[in-house]
Amino acid sequence: MALADRNTKLVSAKFGNEDAKTLAGYEKLGGYQMLRKALAMRPEDIANEVKASNLRGRGGAGFATGVKWGFVPKDAKEVHLVCNADESEPGTCKDRELIYWDPHLLVEGMVISAFALKAKHNYIYIRGEMMREYAVIAKAVEEAYARGYLGKNILGSGFECHLTVHRGAGAYICGEETALLNSLEGLRGQPRLKPPFPAIKGLFGNPTIVNNVETLMNVPFIVDKGGAWFAALGPGRSGGTRMLCVSGHVNKPGVYELPIGITFRELIDEVCGGVWKGRKAKAVIPGGTSMPPLTYDELDVPIEFDALMTDERIKPVEIAPGVPFDMGGGRQLRSMAGSGGVVVMDDHTDIPKAVWRIMKFYAHESCGQCTPCREGTGWMTKVAKRVADAQGKPGDLELLASIAHGIAGNTICALGDAAAWPMLGFLTKFRPDFEAALAASGAAA
Repeated sequence: MALADRNTKLVSAKFGNEDAKTLAGYEKLGGYQMLRKALAMRPEDIANEVKASNLRGRGGAGFATGVKWGFVPKDAKEVHLVCNADESEPGTCKDRELIYWDPHLLVEGMVISAFALKAKHNYIYIRGEMMREYAVIAKAVEEAYARGYLGKNILGSGFECHLTVHRGAGAYICGEETALLNSLEGLRGQPRLKPPFPAIKGLFGNPTIVNNVETLMNVPFIVDKGGAWFAALGPGRSGGTRMLCVSGHVNKPGVYELPIGITFRELIDEVCGGVWKGRKAKAVIPGGTSMPPLTYDELDVPIEFDALMTDERIKPVEIAPGVPFDMGGGRQLRSMAGSGGVVVMDDHTDIPKAVWRIMKFYAHESCGQCTPCREGTGWMTKVAKRVADAQGKPGDLELLASIAHGIAGNTICALGDAAAWPMLGFLTKFRPDFEAALAASGAAA
């Protein structure tokens, strides 16, 4: 067993193969054989293999999937599995491609996972704007029911599994798992207080596991070749490969499945053909716009979850110059792998304007439930706009940092952090750009 290389393709292996989207085409390529294997195993053995695989959630947090499954009470009478396909993090566009090109792999991964969790009624919550992907996954579910891969007594095993595809209504907040569950129940899409966590009390009051599309699509490979094999593909505590969506100022933007040990510099220069127009990278957002940026000098760090949080080559985010931001427990925030959305900004980028645009998004998408987020994101947007428009006032940079610090860690869900962290990160690492914008307005920083 060895680390994955750039030719190792698991979840993206069928990209470009139109025939693979059909049930017949998927079966020709070995589809649903892993489900047959899984149904001959004990549910707890599948869960143990997933735990041993070091599969970490691909939706943003990077939490260990097997550990998350283990939180479901052993005596639970009814359990639900929910696939979070409400992909809406700016810069992230991998899940829609995975669903479009290999819908049956998602269905197979969900049925196997549901069997391991003993979950009968399960759901795919897909973003409403994904009309192309919705049509594909809905057809795949219909085909799976017709062939007996869904429904009662699947393949004569006695296991019953139902799968409902539910379309969201275009709210970023519903990507947060408890807001998603509220939306599924027909309630307003607002996050719930935790605890209790969904694994204890989730959908309809029952224990519920919410996993990302990419996460669930990896499960059949773990059943096929074992958790140890999958774990060996990645470094440290991160097994498998990683889907990355690269956008911005590169010659070859796109969605790529890559080894988790690849560095951002290798990703940009070798995989994506370098920065466009012969320019140099200035800022790189590593995992969706909710993550603090990397500077040009920080690009030799691997895309791996732990490396981005702990590597000493990355400067920690600061509340103010020289004052590190503490995430709690003495952990200084550097950055995070997030949802895999890599956004590259070249050395001609107007950083203050880019930050204002990011803040505008989070202010618009705040559900308004928490005062720090509801009020703070709006204020950050207003102040960031006047700085970007060369109409800033003395003390605006300190004001932005103060507002961001007041939001971070003080809200029910992570949307507040999603706005605060990039603000603090850009202010820390690109302060001269903000100071130049203030100088243009005649205000001293």
